[in-house]
Order: sequence, then structure tokens, then C-alpha cells
Amino acid sequence: MDGIIKDGLLGDPGIGLKGSELPLGEALALARKRYKWMPLCVVEEWIILDAIVTDAERAKVIAAGCQPMFMFAHKVVDDEQRRFEPGHWVRSSMGTAFNDGFLFETRNSVYVLLGPGHRKSATIKEIFSLF
Repeated sequence: MDGIIKDGLLGDPGIGLKGSELPLGEALALARKRYKWMPLCVVEEWIILDAIVTDAERAKVIAAGCQPMFMFAHKVVDDEQRRFEPGHWVRSSMGTAFNDGFLFETRNSVYVLLGPGHRKSATIKEIFSLF
């Protein structure tokens, strides 16, 4: 996977973004206030991947309640449901919203994005090559 990250899809960092700069506990408390029942997963070294899709594909994705975007993180800090081990990487399912610059929402989880990250466009094939 490192070859893909360094040379291909993630070699060009894209647009720099800032996630939450709050301490872990405060970032979690803020996320929990907004998302009462959603599982939270805190990550660092993240990138938002905007899927390159046709207008027709975009319409279908939006009709299904999603946005054509995914989140990939090199480092899981904490996962409430222990689905992902601390220090491991994670790729989200398709996102439904990106709020407050650090809350990436999917149908099943909210990813709390800590520290600096990036945003860039990628093909679906490239996104799913991150296994």
C-alpha cells in the first residue's frame, strides 16, 4: 500500500485543510454533542477523496443520501467501537456530510479529523485501490 500512497493516488497532497486543533477529549465532546448516537472514530493524517463521477452518477449518489466523497486516514487514534486498532489506517464508506472542517460523516460513523489533512479528487478505482 505504501507505493500507492507515496507514488500514485496520494503522492500529490491536493489542497491542505486543517482538522480540529482541540485536544482529543474536547474534540470528542464536541462531536458527541452534535452526533448523539453515531459511533465516533478519531483519526490523524487524513485525506478527503472527492470521487470523480459523471453528472448521472452524482445524481444517483445524492438521491441515495450520500455525497461522492470518501475519507482515508493513515492513523486511527481512537475508535469507540474498536473496529479499527489505534495506529492502523482506515478508509471510510461513502460520506454523507463534511461538517465544521473536522467531522466527516457516513451513514454508520462519524470520523473526527484531527490536525492537518488534505482534500483531492480521485477516481473510484483509485479510491478502492486503498484496501
